[in-house]
Amino acid sequence: MLSLKNSLAVLKKTEALKEGHFILSSGLHSPKYVQCAKLLSFPKKAEKLCKSLASKIKKKFKKIDIILAPAMGGIVIGYEIGRILKLETIFCERVNGIFKLRRGFKIKPKSKVLIVEDVITTGKSSLECVKLIKKSNSNLVGFACIIDRSNKKQLKINKKIVSQVKLNIPTYNKKNIPESLKKIPVTSPGSRRIK
Repeated sequence: MLSLKNSLAVLKKTEALKEGHFILSSGLHSPKYVQCAKLLSFPKKAEKLCKSLASKIKKKFKKIDIILAPAMGGIVIGYEIGRILKLETIFCERVNGIFKLRRGFKIKPKSKVLIVEDVITTGKSSLECVKLIKKSNSNLVGFACIIDRSNKKQLKINKKIVSQVKLNIPTYNKKNIPESLKKIPVTSPGSRRIK
């Protein structure tokens, strides 16, 4: 497995770990942002992190039937984990702001489903995926991601998250943004608000 130090080195080398003033998909503000798309633009480097994450997933979860990844960020990570673990992998995408299974994707009843994301902060997207699993009469196995930047205060998921990298990056709602962050121009790099 790849160490935390080596994983962080890969994120920095691919410029996936950014500094500035960001509005996350959750609506929270942060001085750092993880742009996994930058990591994924270097397939060999991304493969190292995904192989390491896949090893952790195999240790934690004994039986998985299918992987569900939320669009956009989770698609490539989900595919790569599915390829490594030899599992069917599907994704959901937003239609009028709500996650749906499209393109002929289905979750068979009683399937054991693992949700795979690129980054988890509050877990909002993951919990939206859980609704699709329940609607399919299937079972959630758990959550996995490349980057877990959640904290107990803002995380809405109550199951353990299997991640390659756990980052402790502060987040702020718009009422308590520090003065130092207010001085930096705001960027909103996530895909949730794209129309």
